[in-house]
Amino acid sequence: MSAARGPLARLTGRLASAVLDPTIVLSFDRSGFARHAAGFDPRDLEVDLTGRTCLVTGANSGIGYATSLGLAARGASVWMLCRDAQRAEAAARELRRATGSRRVHVQLLDISDLAAIRRFAAAFAPSKVDVLVHNAGMLADRRETTAEGHELTLATHVLGPLLLTCLLRPKLAAAGGARVVWVSSGGMYTARLSAGDAEWRERPFDGVAAYAEAKRMQVVLAEVLARQLATDRIAINAMHPGWAETPAVKSSLPRFYAVTKRILRTPAEGADTVLWLAASDAARGETGKFWFDRAARRTHFLRRTRETPSDRSAFLDLCREAVPEFRRLAPAGRSAPR
Repeated sequence: MSAARGPLARLTGRLASAVLDPTIVLSFDRSGFARHAAGFDPRDLEVDLTGRTCLVTGANSGIGYATSLGLAARGASVWMLCRDAQRAEAAARELRRATGSRRVHVQLLDISDLAAIRRFAAAFAPSKVDVLVHNAGMLADRRETTAEGHELTLATHVLGPLLLTCLLRPKLAAAGGARVVWVSSGGMYTARLSAGDAEWRERPFDGVAAYAEAKRMQVVLAEVLARQLATDRIAINAMHPGWAETPAVKSSLPRFYAVTKRILRTPAEGADTVLWLAASDAARGETGKFWFDRAARRTHFLRRTRETPSDRSAFLDLCREAVPEFRRLAPAGRSAPR
C-alpha cells in the first residue's frame, strides 16, 4: 500500500496552487494536475469494486474509456454505453485485454435519443446500479436537432442524462449508496444559466457557447438532483477534468489543440476525479458539489455568470417540459449560486 504524502508536502502544494491556480493555464494543464496530485492520498483508490454495477456513457474513448478502465481494473461490472457499435466493441476488447476482466459489457445507446433511453432503461437487466457516469459529449459546428426536435447539444449533455438518471432511480436507490457523476467542463465558468433560448432557435448558433451553457446546466442539475434524491442515498456530483487530450478535443477544437497539445493532461489524469468520486471511500457522503482534482470548487468566478432564482426556476421548468419523468421527482428547494 502506498503511503500518503506528509502534511508539509500537502501544505506546500496548497500554497503553490493558491498562487498558480488563478492563471487557469497552470491549473487546468498537466502541470496543474501534477501539483494537485502531490496532495492526493493514493490509498483513496485502493478499493475493491467487485459486485458493483457501473454505467459509463461515451465510454469508447478519452475520459469515458479511462474511467471504464479504472472501474474494471478494480473489479466492477462495467457497462459501456456507446452509440457506435464498431468503436465500442473495439474499446471493450482492449479494456478486457488490459484488465483481464470478463465483466465488461457493451450497450448501444445514443444519449441524445430520449426514446432510445426509455427503451434501454426498460430492458436493462441488473437489479441495481452503483455508479452512473454521464460522460458522453459533443461539440457541434452547426445547429442540429434530434428526432424529438431538441437541439443536439442540449439533448446530449442535459436532457438525455437527466432522463437516464430519472429512469434508473429505482436501480440507483437499490444500490444503497449509489453515485452519479456528471463530467462537466471548466468552460462552464464562462457561461450563465439561461433557459430563454436553450434550444438556440432565436440566436445565431455558436457551438462553443452552446457547449459551455450545457455544461453549466449539468452543474445546476447535479445540485438539484442531489437534494431530490438524498433520501434514496444517491450521491450526485459534477466535476471538470481540466484540459485533457482526447479524440473529441482534437477533432472539435483543432486550434485549441494545436496551441495546447504539449501541456494537455492524459485521459487518465482527466478521469482521475471521476474515478475518485465514483469509487473512493473518501468521497462517500459528498453530494451536490462541483469538483476539480479531488477538491470541491466554486461554481462561479464571474459576476455576470451568476443566475437568479428565476433563472434556475425557468431552467427546471424547461427540463420538466422536455423530460416528463423529471416532474415526478420531489421538488427541490432553491439555493443561491456559489
